[in-house]
Amino acid sequence: MKKVAVHIVTFNSEDDIKPCIEAVLGQSHPVHSIIVVDNHSHDHTCKVVKSFGPKTVTLIENKANTGFTGGHNLAIQENPDADYVLVLNPDVTLHPDYIKAIITEMEQDPTIGMATGKLYRDSGNKILDTTGINIKKNFRAYDRGSGETDTGQYDGKTAIFGVSGAAAVYRYEMINAVSINHEFYDDHFFAYKEDIDVSWRANITGWKAVFVPDATATHERGWAVSKSRTDISLKIRQHSYINRYYFMVKNCPLLTLVRFLPAILLYEFCQNSYILIKEPQILSIWREFRKNRKQMQKARRLIQAQRSVSAEKIRTYFKGIW
Repeated sequence: MKKVAVHIVTFNSEDDIKPCIEAVLGQSHPVHSIIVVDNHSHDHTCKVVKSFGPKTVTLIENKANTGFTGGHNLAIQENPDADYVLVLNPDVTLHPDYIKAIITEMEQDPTIGMATGKLYRDSGNKILDTTGINIKKNFRAYDRGSGETDTGQYDGKTAIFGVSGAAAVYRYEMINAVSINHEFYDDHFFAYKEDIDVSWRANITGWKAVFVPDATATHERGWAVSKSRTDISLKIRQHSYINRYYFMVKNCPLLTLVRFLPAILLYEFCQNSYILIKEPQILSIWREFRKNRKQMQKARRLIQAQRSVSAEKIRTYFKGIW
């Protein structure tokens, strides 16, 4: 029986965490361990987690908010003997066979490094949230099927660029292979698009990503569904913006940049024009980007030195210009 560790990072998640953990405990594939890393919540999240007991859930209480990346990197270090890690958002409720379906698929091919199932935004009306991540020629990554009604259009086996960090299963061997300085997720990202960075790194080193339609879950996603941008903190909006440039610097070959330059420039003009007019305070994050530039370039050299798949092959995942 393969050991599956489940890692959940929380921040003011008291309304979601109980059903999330209950669904994990109800999995048909036994779970080896559950670790919750709380990023200094101000509500009763930790109290709810503690109600499950320390033998059921290991709770790590951070004294500061280290973000999605910092929390999950900490949890990964706690489980070096796991075969697989399920990175799970606290607002995701898994179907009982979610882990079983994914592990069954991944065990058939040792080159599969990551997998995800079919996540619904509204399971009653079969409104999809994600069936994996694909990416445009302007380097805008997106969730396949987001907002669409599920009619089985994504049930076929299709190669995908990567998997969403909302409910991603990673092979521990791949985690070790693509980590840089013992970091799986890049801590510079804090939150958002860190899963894209990991997916691109994995592609470069020859690991596959798969979508498993028989694995289903519900994701009560907040941003872009029930909230306006002004409801999201400036720090999160800044990272959502700048992290795209981080993963481009680290992973994108020069020829790929040149090939897709018209699409990139069009997107840059539209995006930055909007931000300059509507949210100019976001642009102050470029100071942090400049400060981290050398570290990104060092990471780039390490990533490209491990390349085992041609940039041309990876470019087949980049489809569409908007």
